[in-house]
Amino acid sequence: MEDEPIFRTICIDEYSATPKYQQVVNAMLRGITDGKIHQGYLLPSVNDLSHELDISRDTCIRAYRELKRLGVIQSVPGKGYFIAHTQVDRRTKIFLLFNKLSTHKKIIYDAFVARLGESAAIDFFIYNNDHSLFRELIKNHQEDYSYYVIIAHFLEETQAARQIIDTIPKHKLILLDKILPDIQGPFGAVYEDFEKDIRGALEQALDRLHKYDTLKLFFPEYTYHPTEIVKGFLHFCNQYAFNYEVLSDISAEKISPGTAYISLMENDLVLLVEKILDSRLQVGRDVGVISYNETPLKKIILSGITTISTDFQLMGEEAARLILEKSAEKVAIPFHLTLRDSL
Repeated sequence: MEDEPIFRTICIDEYSATPKYQQVVNAMLRGITDGKIHQGYLLPSVNDLSHELDISRDTCIRAYRELKRLGVIQSVPGKGYFIAHTQVDRRTKIFLLFNKLSTHKKIIYDAFVARLGESAAIDFFIYNNDHSLFRELIKNHQEDYSYYVIIAHFLEETQAARQIIDTIPKHKLILLDKILPDIQGPFGAVYEDFEKDIRGALEQALDRLHKYDTLKLFFPEYTYHPTEIVKGFLHFCNQYAFNYEVLSDISAEKISPGTAYISLMENDLVLLVEKILDSRLQVGRDVGVISYNETPLKKIILSGITTISTDFQLMGEEAARLILEKSAEKVAIPFHLTLRDSL
């Protein structure tokens, strides 16, 4: 049987966050498992592969080294590389789609990849919170992936996003971070219950919060944070008789004693800290500060900032577990409160 030209089996996707060398590796493994490339096939030289795919020689060399490490190819001096073994493990093919790559998303990604190990070939994409790109990436990758693992966050057009996600077979779908309403079927999910979890985290801090009479939540007008956070905040304030405000703009806020502030965004936190320092009020006594999402610096700023955060590493590990166990569970990852001197 004549082998299909190798260049037809490899398509470099410039939108993919998967390194190009790994795209080459994944494509060659697919070509082997799909029966398009057979044992003994002589691979193009590094220079030819670089020219045909319009990628660097270093990328080609790295791809060939990885394939050699996997035992798929070997080299013969003077002749080049050839397919040595086609009895390769059929790796699970995963389409991984994030809205952005932040510090916390990188923790999810690293944990996900580490937990899966070499059992999976992952094609990683980022749509930068762009609905059109989200639609095109899913539409253009309706190929034989074993799983589609997706973080879906949008300011608007959530109904359109649901319609796009509905084109994915539900047994192949895993939603991360947030479950979109109205998505039906046996899909898996690893998610945060934002309304319940902020209530629970604030209840854990209740002893310290009692020294303040007012709680203020900074929730920007345009944000990808779910509105369930506001619902949980209001529920807590009403249940425990706190005065409260939900503010969209921190710049006009005058820091007032007897108030505890909750900041979702890092930029808002910086401005809040500056305002508190200018006010000469004492943090943890006159005013309180709670920030979303743990980072190493928050252990130091203001002698330690109290944080509400989910376990992003566990989120990545659990998503990988669903794939390894072929499970359609819906796993909630709870927030945890880290109390420090800012409250």
